[in-house]
Amino acid sequence: MRRSSDNYGAGPAQRGHPIFAALYDPLGASMERRWMGGRRRRLLQGVRGAVLEIGGGTGANLSHYRNVDRVIVAEPDPFMRKRLGQKLEDIRVPVEVSAAGAEALPFPDGSFDTVVSTLVLCTVPDQASALDEVRRVLRPGGRLLFIEHVRATGSMARWQDRIEPLWGRLLGGCHPNRDTVAAIKEAGFEIETFERFYPPVALTSLTPHVQGSAAVRLAA
Repeated sequence: MRRSSDNYGAGPAQRGHPIFAALYDPLGASMERRWMGGRRRRLLQGVRGAVLEIGGGTGANLSHYRNVDRVIVAEPDPFMRKRLGQKLEDIRVPVEVSAAGAEALPFPDGSFDTVVSTLVLCTVPDQASALDEVRRVLRPGGRLLFIEHVRATGSMARWQDRIEPLWGRLLGGCHPNRDTVAAIKEAGFEIETFERFYPPVALTSLTPHVQGSAAVRLAA
């Protein structure tokens, strides 16, 4: 089932990363088979209601949605969005595609039960603004579900700092040294579940990852 639309507003035109988009699925196939596919499935099991996925990329999460009312995928990169659109015919839940970036979501306050971010908060140009927008569009009691790679400690963190400029150019603007969990808390979320792990695959094994859920912190 599909409904593909860019009517939610894209903001400024996005140049995108055509080479990264073309290589994303082929290079990620082993990662998906060995560990990421299973983590996506566990993260999204039990998700209900209205779902917003920020930075949906080529649509790797879409096959894992089951009993949801609808999914809106916000993907500002036009080359990623094109590949995402090619997969929609095989998806069994209602899906709409938006060209919006996470820092300026064109949705009313309290529109979604769940926001999903998988390997996205490392890439958004303004992480704090993106998380503020995520909090804004979540309904009371809604949750942010995430899988992200994050800043290490000690000498590994210093290594991440050194490679960050080249890493970002090669991997679609990714910043390997962001303390994303701290940023989620600073944006007004309470961490509900949390797991820190090291994937068993090539470059991804060099940086810690986190998987978890967070709810909007209620005012005292």
